Amino acid sequence: MFIFLDKAILGMAILRIISGSIEIFVALLILKMNDIEKALVINSSLALVGPPVLLLTTVIGLTGMADKVSLSKILWVLCGVGCILYGVKGN
Repeated sequence: MFIFLDKAILGMAILRIISGSIEIFVALLILKMNDIEKALVINSSLALVGPPVLLLTTVIGLTGMADKVSLSKILWVLCGVGCILYGVKGN
């Protein structure tokens, strides 16, 4: 029996697997460095990975649902993602 996955679902899952793998790699790198200053720099670099993954998975999901959701609801979701990114933006 074959299970056919939607392309959007597969794309979102692959992006999250890659993102999680990067996070695990960074955790192991922090343990290897064993230095708090280097650990903070390495940890801060993860801030470059999170927002693009959030945006890409949201865009993939919305394009997969584009025929089922109205344009106004898609715009509301994009505004919500924008608010999340604005809220976590460091000053």
